[in-house]
Amino acid sequence: MVETIDIAEINSDLENGKPTIDVGIYFPSNLDPSFKKVTLEQLIDGFVSAKEIYKLTSVQLNLLWVKTGNIDERFLSIQANKIPGMPRTEYVNMYENMKRNPSVLTDEASMAFESFIEPSPDNHRTVYLVVLQDVFFPFLEVSEGRNWMIKTVRTGGLSFPTYSYVNSIPLKHRGVITLTNLSRPDRLRRTIAHEIGHKAMNVSHEYLGMNPEHEIYAEGGLMIYGKGEEIPSGKSGRWHLERLLISPFVYKQKLNERKNWNPDYKEGGHYYDPIYKEYVVKFEGSKVIDENW
Repeated sequence: MVETIDIAEINSDLENGKPTIDVGIYFPSNLDPSFKKVTLEQLIDGFVSAKEIYKLTSVQLNLLWVKTGNIDERFLSIQANKIPGMPRTEYVNMYENMKRNPSVLTDEASMAFESFIEPSPDNHRTVYLVVLQDVFFPFLEVSEGRNWMIKTVRTGGLSFPTYSYVNSIPLKHRGVITLTNLSRPDRLRRTIAHEIGHKAMNVSHEYLGMNPEHEIYAEGGLMIYGKGEEIPSGKSGRWHLERLLISPFVYKQKLNERKNWNPDYKEGGHYYDPIYKEYVVKFEGSKVIDENW
């Protein structure tokens, strides 16, 4: 435990009976000296900002603890998932393709998570913010004509969401979010809230009329790249608020009573999982190559 961080003070705004998400933080003590992208102070500032962003939704973030210690230096930098083998074509949308062809953790990512996520009955309900130095995320993108190339992104935060991994990610690691860069003011303010959104709303980068893509830069909501913090509701808002409130990571707890968790996923947590009922968007697949190929 990092004793210098006042957990009680950070959680002093919590109210009994309100929707709540539990969050634990792991901060390795053997990060390389030249790594300056995430500090303990930035972590706490980012978490407090996330609390402020979610406050308007009535969902509160409960910080369980901040822990530090040595991890195997092999795991300070990892590749998150195996290189995908099946590109997305225009026949199905992004979420449908992910359901059919889910991302799969690399062996090194699985070993890394296994090495520091402590066993708990609530592993699959708890969000874990884990600081690492590098987390690389490979995906397929059209290069020219009908060809695809492998593109690898050096992530600042990665949420390992169930809309992408579905049943391929072990339940005990379902709550992991990696953080590798909070150094810019915009990253400090939004990254933790944004990544928790991927996890708890279970949506990709999308907003209002913008269908999801790996990267969307625009002004607007929390779930695209920009300065926005809105978590919209209703069909026009792509049901972000409604999906958040029924997330399996959310519970309510009255004073001196046990946590009352939302129902868990029924089909591994893909975007169209039955728990979401009408809170989904049916959209067409996009034409990523010339239709006259």
